[in-house]
Amino acid sequence: MPRTLIDVRQLRYRYPDGTEALRGVDFQLEEGETVILLGANGSGKTTFALHLNGLLLGEGSVTVCGRPVNKTNLAQVRRDVGMVFQDADEQLVMPTVLEDVAFGPLNQGMPREQAMALAARMLEHVQIPHCAERAPYHLSSGEKRRAAIAGILAMEPSVLVLDEPTTYLDPPGQRNLIELLAGLPQAKIVVTHDTTLARALGTRAVFFENGRVSGIGAVDEILQRFSWQI
Repeated sequence: MPRTLIDVRQLRYRYPDGTEALRGVDFQLEEGETVILLGANGSGKTTFALHLNGLLLGEGSVTVCGRPVNKTNLAQVRRDVGMVFQDADEQLVMPTVLEDVAFGPLNQGMPREQAMALAARMLEHVQIPHCAERAPYHLSSGEKRRAAIAGILAMEPSVLVLDEPTTYLDPPGQRNLIELLAGLPQAKIVVTHDTTLARALGTRAVFFENGRVSGIGAVDEILQRFSWQI
């Protein structure tokens, strides 16, 4: 029986300006799943995703790999749930791509030689070993996305959370990224408006509307049911 990796119960969140972004969300992610989060801008998808590794802490409960997401467990939760942001530039901050990918393991205390070797393997894995010594700002959008993913994979997460991963990518870049993601063994949660990506990767879909979950089901079913809002 698949293990439940993420269990969310009655999650609520209100921003400091008073905006009620989440209004009692329930959600579960099992091993081996790729769940697509769909919904209009402002529906709560990204706010929800930011709770999964403690970047936001709301009311209700969020459990990751059996641990409650709270301030005590943040370090372990962020190893278990790797977040790839919509703008890869937010994650690429070191002078070279290799150093960027090695940053997480080094920060966890891994010896430098070992961390650099791991980073090199991750760049091979995402098919950009030629970028290792380049500055991140010299990369294409597709290379930046792969470099960001390599940095997350170096932390050996159980779950990948990706926010609009095909943003800024041309059609060939989108196809290549979908192929890469399909080959990764981790369970995934993908926030997207990209129906091609949703159909190619998703095992099921969840539709957000006004801070609530309005529909859960097969990807094609949810896309058809809520097509006018996607």
